[in-house]
Amino acid sequence: MQRHERLIRLTRRLIERPMAPIGISALAENWGVAKSTLSEDVQLVREALADDGAGRVETLVGAQGGVRYVPQVDDAQAEAFLWDVARRLASPDRVIAGEFLYASDVLGDPDVIDTAGAMVASRFAHAGVEVVVTVETKGIPLAASAARYLHAPLAIVRREQRVTEGASLTTHYVSGSAKRIQTMSLSTRLIPRGARALIVDDFMRAGATARAVAELVGEFGGEVCGTAVFMATSQPAKKMVTQYVALLEVGPVQEGGFEVRPNLGALTGRTHDH
Repeated sequence: MQRHERLIRLTRRLIERPMAPIGISALAENWGVAKSTLSEDVQLVREALADDGAGRVETLVGAQGGVRYVPQVDDAQAEAFLWDVARRLASPDRVIAGEFLYASDVLGDPDVIDTAGAMVASRFAHAGVEVVVTVETKGIPLAASAARYLHAPLAIVRREQRVTEGASLTTHYVSGSAKRIQTMSLSTRLIPRGARALIVDDFMRAGATARAVAELVGEFGGEVCGTAVFMATSQPAKKMVTQYVALLEVGPVQEGGFEVRPNLGALTGRTHDH
């Protein structure tokens, strides 16, 4: 196998399976090259991705040795992306009855979801995420994207218990906005005992749903290592969760449309603290 072919194959393997370890010794043997030669190839790929701001290739310490690709979105690209999405969402025709923001088409845009998922994964790449948890239904695409980039399984909390989910834990909570009693269930097969969970959702108003999910994860003996949402409202300023990352902030209706602005703190690793 010629070097240019090895570089293409190596890059593809790394990028197609973010955060998944690749054993250099086994791969070198499979491709019929010296481990030192393949290590040089890895260094070339590492430098190219770093120069492009497209992610990092980390070396894993261990008996066999290995590497993994850690997703990253260049700061300038991420900022431009968030401003573009904010402009799309701020359109006056997105205000629907009850002063809700219509965003289903944006949350269904594969390019938006892919980039947003990579941004979330980059933010929590070293948080030790073992499972990504979301609530049906609008948060599923973003959570699935983040889970792929984190190489972690996805657990979906259901609004209603389903026979096909098997044994489940169910909790009741009061929604922060409507002040109604809501129900959510999570299959006992979805979260390993004591797992570190990242909560991902599409929208946060008061944070009641995120807090309820965190309490549900706690029933499994799990630990919430972070909460990330696509959008969060500016009001109420004090949420029911202590820390979270929001890619966009939604303000009150102004001149017929919502004020939507990027949360650039999400790019620098800052979280909202309350």
